[in-house]
Amino acid sequence: MECYFDNSATTKVCDLAVGEIYPLLTENYGNPASLHKKGDEAKAALDLARVNVAKALSCNPDEVYFTSGGTESNNIAIFGAVEALKRRGNKIITTAIEHPSVSNAMARLERQGFEVVRLPVDKFGKINEMDLYREVNRKTILISIMLVNNEVGSIQPINSARRAVNRAGSPALIHCDAVQAFGKISVTPYDLGVDMISVSAHKVHGPKGVGALYVRKGVRIVSPVYGGDQEDGIRSGTSPMPAIAGFGAAVTEFKQQDVTMARIKAFRDNFVKRILVLPEVHINSSSESLPYIINLSVEGIPSEVMRNELSLRGVYVSSGSACSKGHRSSVLKSMKLPNSRIDSALRISLSRYTTQEEMDYLVESIFGARNKFLKL
Repeated sequence: MECYFDNSATTKVCDLAVGEIYPLLTENYGNPASLHKKGDEAKAALDLARVNVAKALSCNPDEVYFTSGGTESNNIAIFGAVEALKRRGNKIITTAIEHPSVSNAMARLERQGFEVVRLPVDKFGKINEMDLYREVNRKTILISIMLVNNEVGSIQPINSARRAVNRAGSPALIHCDAVQAFGKISVTPYDLGVDMISVSAHKVHGPKGVGALYVRKGVRIVSPVYGGDQEDGIRSGTSPMPAIAGFGAAVTEFKQQDVTMARIKAFRDNFVKRILVLPEVHINSSSESLPYIINLSVEGIPSEVMRNELSLRGVYVSSGSACSKGHRSSVLKSMKLPNSRIDSALRISLSRYTTQEEMDYLVESIFGARNKFLKL
């Protein structure tokens, strides 16, 4: 039996998306910027995908810009906002547990002379809203906070950022990396109170190589990507239509999220109850975290050893973020977990297609691996 539990790294492409991709490779293969029939047909597919993604975000289609994925969306939002507002201040606020596409961008801006404040998190990977209120001032030009952490699933109070900005009279734009939240919980600009949102197709059963950046109407950013005027100059370059069409199709499956969430939460809670029978197991994710992501440690068994053993048993999990190979997790370090737990941590990530049978086999496999290495 094979059980895939690495959905935070990437997901299987859904049948609906696959069905949309093939015709864009073989029949409707025109460039949507071309002024002829084939171009018009491709442009129609591009417009439909944009409408579908906009519906999933509850925004207007002209606020959605296609990119190559979450990393590029984050970079365009961060560098674009800073370039647009750098004459009004030099302070940037983020958190200590952002995805590398945000944290590395922040490090670069810091080297350029910007003041970057990284808000600390508690033992469950969540920021304190009071820290946010205290740090935002009239010199703050950007706030970038992820909605759901990619390693432990902690959900940040991103809507507090708007209140902090209004209270301080700050010119700051607010950016939210919602890559891990999109398709699982409601991600709408109005409810979150943000100016920019990054999402990615391959985390929601769409193809790799495409994502989107929401930019609130009226917000000006200066894109770091130079080229033609595709995507209104926000992300120049020939539109990758097969991927975009697949993305547009995948988001139409975002239905009955509350029902799916209840099922996934039941899976998570039952799994945690069963696995905590083992004295060596510690759950690093909070019960308030997104239930699709479960971070746990089996102390005494290094992450790589347990991951490889589970893989031999047909169970595929991660020993951390897929974007941070070979490094001790900065997220778990920020949560001040002991090294013994960090070095034995695993990330188990579910999808809407996860079954009870797979969850049962996951428990069985972890018990078997634990007994093998701890000889109990």
